[in-house]
Amino acid sequence: MEEKRRRPAAILLILAAILALAILLSLMFGSTRLSLEEVLRAAQAGDMTSPDLRIFLYARLPRTLGGILCGCGLAVSGAVLQVVLNNSLAGPNVIGVNAGAGFASLLVMALFPWSAALLPAAAFLGALACTLLIYGVARCTGASRMTIVLAGVAVGSIVNAASSCLKILFPDILAAYNSFSVGTLSGITMTEVRAAAPYLLVGLLAALVLSGDMNVLALGEETAQSLGLKVERCRMLLIAIASVLAGAAVSFAGLVGFVGLLVPHMARMMVGADNRAVVAASALLGAAGVLLCDLLGRTLFAPFEIHVGIILSLVGGVYFVALLLRRRGGKLND
Repeated sequence: MEEKRRRPAAILLILAAILALAILLSLMFGSTRLSLEEVLRAAQAGDMTSPDLRIFLYARLPRTLGGILCGCGLAVSGAVLQVVLNNSLAGPNVIGVNAGAGFASLLVMALFPWSAALLPAAAFLGALACTLLIYGVARCTGASRMTIVLAGVAVGSIVNAASSCLKILFPDILAAYNSFSVGTLSGITMTEVRAAAPYLLVGLLAALVLSGDMNVLALGEETAQSLGLKVERCRMLLIAIASVLAGAAVSFAGLVGFVGLLVPHMARMMVGADNRAVVAASALLGAAGVLLCDLLGRTLFAPFEIHVGIILSLVGGVYFVALLLRRRGGKLND
């Protein structure tokens, strides 16, 4: 028993070390390599004319912080949704939650282009509305795993169509929409990071606090009720948390895919089924994964840049196919 308790703790420490390394690499490398020694020297001297310091403050730092918040938010949102919806295929991008957040963000861009502070709140409301709609449809038609996925695909398709209509009606947002629809950390500012950070930090803290209730909920509705858990209230609260996390991440990073679907799977393989460890591992692994994929996109064909959403889709798609083949014993059909 002592060894079982120690194993997740050791894995979390390893993931924290990997995240620290990813942060360091993200700050140092890109189309231009920075000298951290030069950055520190210029910062101590207050020399704002230093190119390294300006790149660090206005490009690398906000981008790295944005990657950490985006990865944590989407990964933990996926972990929460998979428990709440009792579906291992649930994820913010798969069941349409990201699409709802994206539509709301684009609507704000079109109607209130001067107000970046509105984006996280609008994205949260869009994600929440989509999640509740999907959950309601699934409940009315019998909340099987496949029903939830199909309801998410249907709702996501409708919302994506609405986003395309916005693109036609407001051609000024076309350039922003193209990057937004793929998912990118390029051009993130500290203003955007500061606007989204409170939502993400509160959501992450709430998910950690309620991770014990997630363990009870995962036992099944009847068992959870017999153990004294107020299932419906807990489920609604967790849905709101997942929506906050996904919505805030989408508000500045766009429709980044696969993080919320695959990272919780990887976390469970590493630390087991205890959602207290899964939430923490998902946050660390999601942040490190997004930073490393973004770094790969920046350096692979420098000075040209591949958006992090493209890299994540490639990596996530390959991993997902490998996972399916492994679970089927190397066969796609029974």
